[in-house]
Amino acid sequence: MPDLPKVKLSRLREIGWSQWDPIGLSQMGDDDWKDGGPCADEYDSYLLGVVGRLRRGEPTSDAVAYLEEIEIDHMGGGRNPTTLGRAEATVAAIADYLATLPAGPLKVR
Repeated sequence: MPDLPKVKLSRLREIGWSQWDPIGLSQMGDDDWKDGGPCADEYDSYLLGVVGRLRRGEPTSDAVAYLEEIEIDHMGGGRNPTTLGRAEATVAAIADYLATLPAGPLKVR
């Protein structure tokens, strides 16, 4: 069986922390939220949720709505003037990253 293309979790984290960061953890300090820090994996499941939606061919608007729902309802942050723009930027950056990977099943590393 050939090796499946790998989604680099570190790249997803770079995107999530620089584009989205709905609860502002990046303000804590560099060592806390960068890879290896105690908060590094805080958004992993949500970012992987976006990957799954995009790889299944769902519209980017659905992935954006997913991130908005996570921030507004699940995290209880409510909607603010930057909510939509950050979600859109995050989904666009993840889509751009995924476009560099071969089509087909992926695994995370």
